[in-house]
Amino acid sequence: MQTTPQTAPLTNAPKNIYLIGFMGTGKSTIAACLRQKYGMEQLEMDEEIAKGEGITIAEIFAQKGEEYFRELETGLLRRLSERENVVVSCGGGTAMRECNVKEMKRRGRIVLLLAEPETVYERVRTSHDRPLLEGNMNVDYIKSLIEARMPKYREAADITVHTDGRSAEDICGEIMKKLKF
Repeated sequence: MQTTPQTAPLTNAPKNIYLIGFMGTGKSTIAACLRQKYGMEQLEMDEEIAKGEGITIAEIFAQKGEEYFRELETGLLRRLSERENVVVSCGGGTAMRECNVKEMKRRGRIVLLLAEPETVYERVRTSHDRPLLEGNMNVDYIKSLIEARMPKYREAADITVHTDGRSAEDICGEIMKKLKF
């Protein structure tokens, strides 16, 4: 029995796919789609870190600071380095560290997901799990953070995909086509 390309695990591809981008660009949704359609393992960095610490990301930021959290991200990426066929939904700041980008490139391909600040706002406006936006939940602030991060995002990315107004299936298809899977 043959498996169809839509459900077959990736075999001759880079070992992992790392989804980067600002919060609310669709990383978790697209990771789930890639898992379902292509038989990849899905890993949510923020969930994994929160589980390992036994507290929420917001609590990590409040109690231990952003730098401590960034060290946890780097450690997790290093532990992932020997795993294969994993789609990783990275935290929004993961690509800000050069050592993280090097680790991701060593083990896979980096996909930058983009969305307009207004789209991001609509997607995250009711969330209280976004420490960097707490108390600043507005389009102008989101736009300023995206603009500040964009040079590093673009430098890290192997490919870029826009997510505004598109289905997860359409976005997944574009990713796989651009990565030539």
